[in-house]
Amino acid sequence: MIALLTLLIIVLSILAGFFAYKAYAFGRIILNIQDAVEESLEVLDGRYQSVSEILQKPVFFDSVEVRQVIEEIGVTRDAILYIANKIENSQKVSLDDKNDNKEKEDN
Repeated sequence: MIALLTLLIIVLSILAGFFAYKAYAFGRIILNIQDAVEESLEVLDGRYQSVSEILQKPVFFDSVEVRQVIEEIGVTRDAILYIANKIENSQKVSLDDKNDNKEKEDN
């Protein structure tokens, strides 16, 4: 009976170690993704500002093609803002969830 319990403890310890390693690896992946998203948001912010500056300049050429390009640049600027806001909001939601869970644990 004691041998069976010892064997069970050894197996469970190995499983616990394996799952701890997997949890650590998964946590590292999440942190790397978070860093990449934050860097991407910084790049998007810079691109948004430069596109906005370009759109502020007056156009002295009255070609239809030039107007279409300017309109496409405006749509692209709006898309950059939309993507950045979606990413930022999803990060805020996950942070709010973490804070809510922590508050529940404290109570």
